Amino acid sequence: MMKPLDNVAIALANIPEGEELTIVCQEHTFKVLLLEGIEFGHKFTVKPIAAGGDILKYGEVIGAATRDIQVGEHVHVHNLEGKRGRGDQHVAI
Repeated sequence: MMKPLDNVAIALANIPEGEELTIVCQEHTFKVLLLEGIEFGHKFTVKPIAAGGDILKYGEVIGAATRDIQVGEHVHVHNLEGKRGRGDQHVAI
């Protein structure tokens, strides 16, 4: 986790389901119980994200939640929709 505003963190190793983590980002500390296993390089939530809410990584919006996502859940294509470079969302002027 790079920025305190982020609502996801990145696994730096494979982490098994049920693992209890303490994530420290600057002066903020988050306690997370993983609800599923997380593979190296994948994202998991450190704060709840409501359906349609922004997913923040490295202090930037990387997408929107397609459903409510609980703390400790894996965040990937099954519950995240990208917001950038979406030609299907282009508005004609």
